[in-house]
Order: sequence, then C-alpha cells, then structure tokens
Amino acid sequence: MEHDGADHLVDPLIQHKDNNGLQKSEEQSILLEHLLSQENIPWGRVAKAALIESKKLWILSGPSIIVSIFNFMLSAVSQMFAGHLGELELAGASIASVGIQGLAYGIMLGMASAVQTVCGQAYGAKQYSMLGVICQRSMIIMTAAAILLAVLYLFADPVLVAIGQSKEIAAAGAVFSRGLIPQLFAFAINCPMQRFLQAQNIVAPLAYISVATFLLHILLTWAAVDKLGYGLLAAALVLSLSWWILVIATALYIFYSPSCKETWTGFSTKAFTGLWSYFKLTVASAFMLTLEIWYTQGLVLISGLLPDSEVALDSISVCMNFYNWDFMVMLGLSTAASIRVGNELGARRPKTARFSVVVVVITCFIISVILAAAVMLLKKELAMLFTSSTVVMSAVFALIPLLAISVILNGTQPILSGVAIGCGWQAVVAYVNLATYYAIGLPIGIVLGFKVNMGVDGIWWGMIIGVTLQTLALIILTARTNWNKEVQTASERVERSQYEENASSDILPA
Repeated sequence: MEHDGADHLVDPLIQHKDNNGLQKSEEQSILLEHLLSQENIPWGRVAKAALIESKKLWILSGPSIIVSIFNFMLSAVSQMFAGHLGELELAGASIASVGIQGLAYGIMLGMASAVQTVCGQAYGAKQYSMLGVICQRSMIIMTAAAILLAVLYLFADPVLVAIGQSKEIAAAGAVFSRGLIPQLFAFAINCPMQRFLQAQNIVAPLAYISVATFLLHILLTWAAVDKLGYGLLAAALVLSLSWWILVIATALYIFYSPSCKETWTGFSTKAFTGLWSYFKLTVASAFMLTLEIWYTQGLVLISGLLPDSEVALDSISVCMNFYNWDFMVMLGLSTAASIRVGNELGARRPKTARFSVVVVVITCFIISVILAAAVMLLKKELAMLFTSSTVVMSAVFALIPLLAISVILNGTQPILSGVAIGCGWQAVVAYVNLATYYAIGLPIGIVLGFKVNMGVDGIWWGMIIGVTLQTLALIILTARTNWNKEVQTASERVERSQYEENASSDILPA
C-alpha cells in the first residue's frame, strides 16, 4: 500500500465516531495494523499511531489503576488503624499482611493471571462463550488452593516464630491472620472475576465497585476499631468483610449486566473439563507472580531479624507500603498492557501488539520518574500517615532515596511482566525471577544487611539489584520476540481451550 493510502487510514482512526465503543476500538486496531505494516513510516504517522494507542491504553488502564490502588488500600487502611493502636499492633498487622496475607494474595493473583492470558486471547479471537467457562475453571482450582492455604492462616503464630519473628510480634500477627481467613476465599472468587471482566475490556464498573467498597471499609473499620474499641482482630474481620462485598458486587454485575450476556451464560459443568491443562498454566502463572511478590515481602520478613527489630520492621513496612502503592499504579497499567497484547494476539494482529508494548513502556517510565520525585518531596507527609513515632520516622527518611530508585525501576518491570502474561510466557519469566531475585538479589541483600552491617538499607539494595537484573532480562526477552510466532501460539491455545469446552455442553442457570 502506498503512503497516501496510509494517510487515509490514519484519519479515520482519529475522526471515526461510533455508538458502540468496542466496535470502534476493533476498527481502530484493524486500521493500526494496516498503518504499522507500511515500510518507512514517517515520524508524523508514528506519532499519530502512538496517540491512538495511548488513548486505548488509558481507557483500559485508568480504571484498572483505580481498582489496583483501592483494593490494595483496603489492607493499607487496616494497617493504618492498627498502627495507631500501638507499635506492636502495627508490627503484627504488617508481618501478617506481608508474611501470611501477602503470600496468599501473591499465589491467588498469580493463579488468576492465567484467566487474563486465556480469556484475553479468546476475546480477541471472538470466542466469547469460552470466557465464562475459563473463569469458573479458575474459581474451582483457586478455591481448592484456598483450602490448603487456610492451614497457614490457622497456624500463623508458630510459622512467624519459625521465620525469626519475636513471640510478641508473632502473637499479634496471628490474631490478625486468623481474622483474614474469610478474605482468603474471597480472593479465590474475586480475582478470576476481575480478570474475566478486564479481558473483555470491561473496567469502569470494577473501578466504581472498588471505590465504593473502599469508602465503606473506612467507615466500618473506624466504627469497629476506634469507636467500639474491638482492636486488632476487628480490623482483620472488617477487611475480610470488605473483600466479600467486592465479590458480591462483582458477581451481581456479571450475572445481570447486558455487557456479559455473550461471555457469561450461566454456571456450566464444562468448567470441570480440561482442568489439568488449565492447571498447568495456572501453576506457571502462580509461580511467576508469587516469586515477584514474595521477593519484596520476604525483605520485610528479613528486616524483622535485624537488631531493634520493631523499628526496622516498622520503617521498611511503611516504605514498602509506598512501594506497593506505586506498584498498584503500574499493575493497573500492566493489566492494560496484558489486555491489549492478549486481545491483539488473539485477533492475529502482531504489529499492533508489538507497538502497544512500546507505547506502554515509554508511558510508564515517564510516570515513574514523576512519582519518584513526589516521594522525595513528600517524605515527611507520607511517613506521618502510618506512624507518630519520631524514631520510626527517622528510619523511614533514611530509606526514602532507595524507595525513589525502586519507584523508577517499577516503571518498566511490572509492565513487561504484564506483557508476559498477555503472551503466556509465565513459565519462562518464573525462571528469570527465580534466578535474578533469589539466586542473586536476596543473597546480596542479606550480606549487605547483616554482614556489612548496612541494616535495612543493605536489604533494600539487594532488592534493587535483583529488580534491575530481572528488568534487563525481560527487556531482552521482549526485544527478541517473534510476534508472528506469538500469534500462532495464541491461536493454538484458544483452539485447545475451545476443544476442551466442547467436551461438555451442560449449562446450569446463573
């Protein structure tokens, strides 16, 4: 096609109006693929294509960021209320959130990313009936995992002591952990439902549900902890309740919204077929994301072994909360990147998939630099959100420069992980994470923290080194990707899932 023809392709991308937003998005992707297929594209056209892709990205990532932040803030609010009960209560809630809840959430979030891969590619291939079955299949596997993980919650006290926490901190953490058992089963249901909706570009309703639940959570936690004085256990039970509110609201939307009429056709016995092949992808997904989440959580646990463990644990927990807030922003963008890549691969548009990766990585790096500067400027105000102890605040201030470096690294690493999920590379990235985080970064952090006597700073430097190496590995992996081959792999995955779906045809009403 001549360049003039390409010009005609660009204009409709910007000017086309359609009452159906999804139809418009589909037409834009088709036209983008045509545009990106041209040779020697002038920079002006590349800029126009980038603008179009950025709009598509933000339509998805804006609500996804809100969902990530406000769901994470449910736990953060509970920790804030616990922190104002006392330093021991903050340490207990922090260690439970990191060592127990963080472990479970990492597994659940990782397992649910398999839904994101298969549903995203199936939606792009217009195999809509598969999505509901895949979501239910994931719920079955994840509920079974939740039953096993509940044992860890029940015996949190000896587990926390075994990994080196003081008896006082472990006891407080155990109280908080047992109140979070209902939340564990909410994870098993809610995570697949969220990924089910996100894969089909339904993100705004999830944002509304998350914000409303967050506001209700603040009110309920204040009433239970501050007003009625029920303490640490009440903070955990309210957190569990809030997650079940998320589950109920999301389920009602899926069951009764016209937006899901083609993708959710009721509960089906098909969900019990093809469990093994889906389980293998689920395990790889859990392995990949859990290794990432455990890495940062593990650093918090290790800090509890340092001298003056309460101050060390409190300071790194406070900074890790800010790190996790930033990670939630990038997780929203990562989700959008995964959706875009998965949809485009499923629709057999390799050039658009590759271009969307470039746009999202550049966008996120710019955002991360801005957020790092904000962390440096607002360090006092951020510390005061969690503690009134001058000793803990001083320790937090010392970690802020390292936090800023980590925020900048966050501008690339989670995004490329999202690309990996969209492509189905979970198993490969899991091995990358194992090598860079646990074989290199973690040992360096331990040596710097304990042998070189750098304390919490040394542990954090180990994290920075590990994340840097993992980011470089993901950049190389993405840069060397054959996107035409990825399209073929996605097509084979969808066909295999479709064959398994056709193995059974019994459907139960929603």
